[in-house]
Amino acid sequence: MKLLLLLTLVVLAQGHETRVMLKRMKSLRQRLQEQGLLESYLKEHPYNLAAKYFPGFAMEPLENYMDDEYFGTISIGTPPQEFTVVFDTGSSNLWVPSIYCSSPACSNHNRFNPAESSTFLSTNDTLFIAYGTGSIAGVLGYDTVNVAGISVRSQIFGLAETEPGDFFYYTPFDGILGLAFPSIASSGATPVFDNMMMQNLVDRQLFSVYLSRDSRSGSFVLFGAIDPYYAINGISWIPLSSETYWQITMESVSMNGTPVACPSGCQAIVDTGTTLLAVPVRALRTILNRLGASSNGEISCEAARRLPNLIFHINGRQFPVPSRAYVLRSNGYCSLGLQGIDVPTEEGELWILGDVFIREYYVIFDRANNSVGLSRL
Repeated sequence: MKLLLLLTLVVLAQGHETRVMLKRMKSLRQRLQEQGLLESYLKEHPYNLAAKYFPGFAMEPLENYMDDEYFGTISIGTPPQEFTVVFDTGSSNLWVPSIYCSSPACSNHNRFNPAESSTFLSTNDTLFIAYGTGSIAGVLGYDTVNVAGISVRSQIFGLAETEPGDFFYYTPFDGILGLAFPSIASSGATPVFDNMMMQNLVDRQLFSVYLSRDSRSGSFVLFGAIDPYYAINGISWIPLSSETYWQITMESVSMNGTPVACPSGCQAIVDTGTTLLAVPVRALRTILNRLGASSNGEISCEAARRLPNLIFHINGRQFPVPSRAYVLRSNGYCSLGLQGIDVPTEEGELWILGDVFIREYYVIFDRANNSVGLSRL
């Protein structure tokens, strides 16, 4: 069994920019698979990825992190207490386990102890987030949150007191740091990046993400700046269609010059908290059939080498995702990094552009102009 890559944090301070270096760890799916637990786990815990994106609900399907591999480190309190978190552009709350948590999942994760922080401020407000495998409940508090050397004062965050044990027990992360808009934050909590902007801790009201391919290092989230090294191919700016998630409009999806999905336009969310490409079920069937894959996405590795690019047509431009990006290879077997989702919206069907897409582009999340920037890597 390969050793897990331990998560590290590297600080590069240049003006008011904050770079959190990410390293990849084995995903929950890989860890369960290696222990022979994956098949039974999936039977016992069926999930619906779509639940995360239904408006009006504080719901995130935890299984969305089944394949997550990228994590970063933050600290909370004075003196600092460290936590491994998912930097998630598909949610808006910050929460970590607390010492008040007696769930099995908390027993093998870092837990925040408010009594050991001189800057902690308690509240009587509660936090409740429902998930497909249970729910997280706890209280809200305020403290200093440090992200790669920048201290965010009086940041509201959740101190989890109960967690879904079967799922969180196996996850390699402690909590979640949401980077979406305040409008979808549970309990009206102000997101971390909003406080960074309000406290003038970043030079620009944007952050950017680079996810390395394969097992190479160098992945990062950069707050307050665009790294020109990763934008040498120019930046295509795409206006948001909704200021909730990082949601944009797509015109169509094609292969070999032929439209295969989203023929009349659809919506897409650029989400670092989703590893795969989440595709509407009907479109997924069409794509799997065109690619010669089975109904569950399996394909021979020999055939996988000849697959075409998936072309996403967005804002009048083409954004290709090659087969090396959307074909997953493990232990001599190949499958497609696509999963089904059905979320109806007023603007049309919804796609989730997860890490399979993001690894092909340097992505800028611009709050000042409510847009997403993509630069081909």
